[in-house]
Amino acid sequence: MALRIRKGDTVVVIAGRDKGKTGEVLSVLPKESRAVVRGVNVVKRHQRQSTTQQGGIITKELPIHISNIALTDSSGKPTRVGFRFADNGSKVRFAKRTGDTIDG
Repeated sequence: MALRIRKGDTVVVIAGRDKGKTGEVLSVLPKESRAVVRGVNVVKRHQRQSTTQQGGIITKELPIHISNIALTDSSGKPTRVGFRFADNGSKVRFAKRTGDTIDG
């Protein structure tokens, strides 16, 4: 299965508590159909002090389901992702809203 969302993509949240926020994909968890996005689904956790880490309240991003995010095109609007074959025969992603090829 080819992934439509990849690490480094800029996405916008289309559903949920953080609807409308944009951010960069930090990692993708394909088996769980989730992605970690910078600045989205941020929670505070109490951390006990250890020999390697300082204790206190830390903030971190938790994974969000891929169905709740959409890739942004060159204009910054959410778009669906399609696949097609380039001139050299390789499979590339393209934005269905504009038809532009997505680098990556």
